Amino acid sequence: MEKQRKYDREFKLNSIKLYRESGKKMEEVAQNLGIPKSTLYVWVQEFKEHGEDSFPGNGQLKPCNEEIYRLKKQLAEVTMERDILKKAAAIFLKPKG
Repeated sequence: MEKQRKYDREFKLNSIKLYRESGKKMEEVAQNLGIPKSTLYVWVQEFKEHGEDSFPGNGQLKPCNEEIYRLKKQLAEVTMERDILKKAAAIFLKPKG
């Protein structure tokens, strides 16, 4: 089985630029670059969808996902705090005796 290659952001952007500006078919550009046509297709679609925010790198979030991540984290914290307060209220409101 062949190991999956990693391509840096600059290579991906240059590949997309070459495809768009050359007027050649995607198959031909991909073959000249030594990459699968499907890989180039995915990169082109990603760039169409996200523009310059495409290909942020490993461990990096796209700007559109940063807020979602932050809000999910905040929701988890607030949910935990609510659950703690519910338990505390139940303990303090128990009748003594």
